[in-house]
Amino acid sequence: MPTTPDWIFDLDNTLHNAAPHIFPHINRSMTAYLQRHLSLSEEDAGKLRAHYWRSYGATLLGMMRHHGTDPEHFLRETHAFPDLSGMVVFERGLGAMLRRLPGRKLLLSNAPHGYALAVLQMMGVDSHFDALHCIESTGYQPKPSLAAFRSLLRANGLIASRCIMVEDSRENLRPAKRLGMKTVWITREPRAPAYVDVKIASVLALPRLLGRLGA
Repeated sequence: MPTTPDWIFDLDNTLHNAAPHIFPHINRSMTAYLQRHLSLSEEDAGKLRAHYWRSYGATLLGMMRHHGTDPEHFLRETHAFPDLSGMVVFERGLGAMLRRLPGRKLLLSNAPHGYALAVLQMMGVDSHFDALHCIESTGYQPKPSLAAFRSLLRANGLIASRCIMVEDSRENLRPAKRLGMKTVWITREPRAPAYVDVKIASVLALPRLLGRLGA
């Protein structure tokens, strides 16, 4: 018989669409933060933000390593939204989909806890999650770092081989697969790498794939 899995979900662009409003706002806020605190032009701040994101998986990590930035201050300043409820774009069947999945649901996000909880509450799905493991919980080690995944497993008593990781970023699925998790890639790309077990266009399709995932 299939074992009941533990579902690990990413947040942005997995459970909701962050591309139209939220990601542009965060990018502008981070660029502005670098301008203020490093005395850079907007252009140079934007280039440095992108460089840190590519190098470390998160702009925050570059700021901490090279400028001694306080992570709590950075996250508070860069995740302040004037109208978050008007910026969250999601599919209304999300709650019904989560109810149909057997097993525990956990969140693993590079976002701060306060933002992640607020988004889940606005979508009406926060009660479906047993744990939120956000950037603070990983010791500010963002995905795709193995440390982020290991801290989630350790904190919640999870066995990797019983977990299913659901992500829009294929780079974040590679370490999940390396640890022994099953992997689901949310994408419209035509092909998937070998470390992706299932590729779907929408997270709402998950219940139809339980058999393929051994759940």
